[in-house]
Amino acid sequence: MEISSNQYRWRSLLLHLAIAGAAIAGVITMQRIQLNKSSLWSENPQQAEQQETLRLDLLQKSPTFGFDNLIADWAFLNFLQYYGDDEARKQTGYSLSPQYFDLITRRDPRFVDSYLFLSGTLSYQLGEPKRSLKYLKRGTDALSPQNHPRAFTVWRYAALDQLLLLGDTPSAIHSLEMASKWANDVPEYGEAAAIFQETANFLKTDPDSRLVRFQAWSSVYQQAEAMSDRKTQARAKQEILALGGVEKVDAQGRHFFAFSQPTKPQPNPPGAAK
Repeated sequence: MEISSNQYRWRSLLLHLAIAGAAIAGVITMQRIQLNKSSLWSENPQQAEQQETLRLDLLQKSPTFGFDNLIADWAFLNFLQYYGDDEARKQTGYSLSPQYFDLITRRDPRFVDSYLFLSGTLSYQLGEPKRSLKYLKRGTDALSPQNHPRAFTVWRYAALDQLLLLGDTPSAIHSLEMASKWANDVPEYGEAAAIFQETANFLKTDPDSRLVRFQAWSSVYQQAEAMSDRKTQARAKQEILALGGVEKVDAQGRHFFAFSQPTKPQPNPPGAAK
């Protein structure tokens, strides 16, 4: 038996976040075209990585004379070129990602859009959720709903890392409650705020909930799809299927996952009809 009606609100939230991710992906596509030029990355990726390591280290230590935001922007643009160079990454991997995000989050911890990539590359590609959380904390320390309307997303990324990769349910509950509180301060995100709080409440009654983990991995899958991150998508799909998810295709040919009702009774999931 499949659950469908009680997941509409969650899917609506995932769709909203996926659209936001797709918008970022569109920017990345334009930037890749602009930055797509012959370079040392294509000729000698290993040497290029050594040079980039030294350059990032120098930027980390050099004074910025008040231009921290510009340094963060420059680092992020270079990360996009680095991230999008699939051929070079096949040879060198993504080992420079932590260095990029250490620099970006130090120089501009309010750079909200960067945290989507930070969480995805460090947590799900490199398997370093603790380092990801360290950098995400720079964002939650510096941000607020007053200085950025989507500041709540940083708490949300933290909750995913804590729940899915570290198994730290109490910390995930706290992060979800903070995401709810911050989203509730911005009128257009009131529905998201309610869902975050309902999810936190549900985890309090069922810390090992298969349904919440299914929903969370579905969110990771959609984020990875928006970023064209096939490796993380494959990881998320594997986790979804292991939790009882069933892959389906809608009328437009888009893939999505439905959750099979577990045999043992569980409390009403977030967004379920009461």
